[in-house]
Amino acid sequence: MSENQKWLALMIGNSRLHFGYFADAILQKTWDTNHLQQKEIKSNINEEKAIEKSLKGILEAKNINLNHGMPLLIASVVPEQTLLWQTYPDFDLITLDKLPLQGLYLTLGIDRALAVLGAGTNLGWPILVIDAGTAITFTGADAKKQIVGGAILPGLRLQLSSLVRGTAMLPSTDIPVVLPTRWAKQTATAIQSGVIYTILAGMKNYVVSWLEEFPDSKIALTGGDRPILLSHFTTLFPELAAIVIDTPDVIFWGMARVANIQLN
Repeated sequence: MSENQKWLALMIGNSRLHFGYFADAILQKTWDTNHLQQKEIKSNINEEKAIEKSLKGILEAKNINLNHGMPLLIASVVPEQTLLWQTYPDFDLITLDKLPLQGLYLTLGIDRALAVLGAGTNLGWPILVIDAGTAITFTGADAKKQIVGGAILPGLRLQLSSLVRGTAMLPSTDIPVVLPTRWAKQTATAIQSGVIYTILAGMKNYVVSWLEEFPDSKIALTGGDRPILLSHFTTLFPELAAIVIDTPDVIFWGMARVANIQLN
């Protein structure tokens, strides 16, 4: 793709499709949609036309015209969805070997690696990226763009829903917009308290530990649940939260870096 070409970035996440629209090498717009329904695509005799039709509808809803041959750069953590989108006629799939990072390991999620690449490229190295999505992940890289490592735990919604699925009596509850009381007297609030306070304490622990080793590092927060986590984190740990950078587009920054490498 040329520097002035319009192109699409698609990050296939565990729960949603994350799109980015680029023009003149600049990210113009981002949005999320549901995963494609495999039956609808696979039942179509011409899968290539089916995926183009699906993408056209997605783009028209965002007032973007699907120009013939608009390139699609894909990264994915859901193999079944990847197979569907690979029927698009002009796609390229980002894999770990295409990333200019050191210390990559086979099972590292491409979403985590791209987020580190994007954050480090735009904010500087060393970098710690906290991704508050379906899972909450911590991924760090040093000044030499070497992956130091990280951690993974269930995200907010996953923790809340697991208690409903795994118990007979515990109720379903929403993520609290206002930080709940720590010592709750109602079961729903007790669940919110347990999940929120332990996640926030974990975030603090990882951030402090990282900064002890890399005191000049930037801390980037991304993912769909980042606004609520950052709000609560700020309430509990205002001085630490002040250095956390709200970066919703770090994965697209990483994908743009890969696209730039392909140009040069």
